[in-house]
Amino acid sequence: MEARERLLVAALDLFATYGVSGTSLQMIADRLGVTKAAVYHQFPSKDDIVLAVLSPALDRFGPIADHAESQRGNPARREAVLAGVVDLIVEFRRVSSTLSFDPVVIRLLRSHPSLRNLQRIRRLLGGTAPDPGSRVRMAVISAGLMMAGADPAVAGLDDEDFRDHLLAAARRILTG
Repeated sequence: MEARERLLVAALDLFATYGVSGTSLQMIADRLGVTKAAVYHQFPSKDDIVLAVLSPALDRFGPIADHAESQRGNPARREAVLAGVVDLIVEFRRVSSTLSFDPVVIRLLRSHPSLRNLQRIRRLLGGTAPDPGSRVRMAVISAGLMMAGADPAVAGLDDEDFRDHLLAAARRILTG
């Protein structure tokens, strides 16, 4: 594993224990057995480390939306979005459970370019419908999927079982 990847793994471990605000660059350096300058050599700031931890997940929103938009008909588009988002949550559930509610992460994501793709995903799921029922279902889907990835109650489920149940639940909510 290269130095950058080791640094991101160490940072995520420390974020899980101390939160982003409670984790210093010195703590990351100490975990790796390197100097703080070595950490700065890889990343200019802690915000850059946080974004690097999040980027593999955030970068998937665009391809999910692209794939869904290539499908014929709204039901096929919705299914492609649900499957893509559920796969993303399953794959990155450790990152989600560690960083979802961290105030630093929320601040960094408010202006992140990936939010445009997230809006595309919401639109593909029918999230632009003006009626209150559709808006509430969209809010439940968005929050519920994110929370499910972070919920310790499902941490013991294997990925395939978790994915199947999460996808079924999301379908039921969306069609309710």
